[in-house]
Amino acid sequence: MNLTAELQFELGIRLLIAAVLGGIIGLERERRGHDAGVGTFAMVTLGACVFSLVSDLVFSASSDNTRIASGVVEGIGFLGAGIIIHGRNGGINGLTTAAGLWATASVGMLVGYGLYVLAIMTTVAVLLILTIRHIRPVARTLDDIREDEEPAAEQDR
Repeated sequence: MNLTAELQFELGIRLLIAAVLGGIIGLERERRGHDAGVGTFAMVTLGACVFSLVSDLVFSASSDNTRIASGVVEGIGFLGAGIIIHGRNGGINGLTTAAGLWATASVGMLVGYGLYVLAIMTTVAVLLILTIRHIRPVARTLDDIREDEEPAAEQDR
C-alpha cells in the first residue's frame, strides 16, 4: 500500500482529533473522581479511530470492510464489562463509565471515517448526558425518584 505523505498527514490529524475528543469526555469523568479518565477515554477513541482507518484503507474495495468495525464494538463491550462491578449490597458500579467508553469508541470510529461533524455532535451529546444529572435541580429530581422507588424495591424482597 502506497500512501502519499499528504494522505498520511490527513490520517494523522484524524488520530489527533479522535484523541482530543475522547480526552474531553475523559476529563469530565476524571473531574468527577472516576478511575477511567482522560487517558482511558483518549486511548479508546484513538484505538477505535485507528481500527476504522485500517478497515477503510485495507478493505475499502471489499464489501467486508465492516468486520474490523464490528470487532471494535465487541472489544469495547468486553472492556466495559471489566469496568462494571457488582457491589455486595446488590448495587452496580461503573455502568455509566462502561457505557461512556462504548459511546466514546463510536466517536473514534466517526473520526476515522472522516465524519467530523457527527463525531463532535456525539461528543457533545455524551458530555450532556454525563453532566446533566449533576445539575442541582436535575440531581434533586433524580434523588426524589430514587427515594420513591426504594420502599417499593424493599417490599419486593
